[in-house]
Amino acid sequence: MSTVDSAKPARVTKRRAETRARLLDAAFAVFADKGFGQVRIDDVCAAAGYTRGAFYSQFDSLEELFFELYDQRASLIVDQVRAALVAVEDSADLDAFVDQLSSTLLLDRRWLLVKTDFLTHAARRPEVAARLLGHRAQLRAAIEFKLDNAGLPVPPEMGSIADAARAVVAAYDGVTVQLLLDGDQVAARRWLAGLIAQLGLSRR
Repeated sequence: MSTVDSAKPARVTKRRAETRARLLDAAFAVFADKGFGQVRIDDVCAAAGYTRGAFYSQFDSLEELFFELYDQRASLIVDQVRAALVAVEDSADLDAFVDQLSSTLLLDRRWLLVKTDFLTHAARRPEVAARLLGHRAQLRAAIEFKLDNAGLPVPPEMGSIADAARAVVAAYDGVTVQLLLDGDQVAARRWLAGLIAQLGLSRR
């Protein structure tokens, strides 16, 4: 009896975790398709195959779900960038650094749509903006760490390594706007690599 009782909470916890994960996955697709302001709780529930009761057992509001979704995906991207830059074993191989960074930073169009929704939402709400700024700081820190440890040259006119990392993220932001409009990821990656190279971080 005690064995059954001790196992029950684990099953419940696992089921709750699965429900939460399915709701987040479904929300990602729905937000990317319709946009944050156009989505309703019923849309997420229908996509996930759950009732409103299941939704409210996990989240207090659609906004809470949206924020968690953004946090989850943004953190994953920072981790991917860190791992990709670590994979460039030869610190002196500047071209490899540029190629690895540009191919990793450009993500799928659905994520860019969700991220843009979060940006416009945060721009009108200072307390939300802090969340977005925190993730951007993590992304810059990952790039800055590699620049610093690899000894990659930063031209004097660029300023500090921190400024160079900001410039890389700014180049990424600019290219993703074009990607959202034309959907040409191959061209966007090429443009991003070219922009990073123009910053003086590569011998191209």
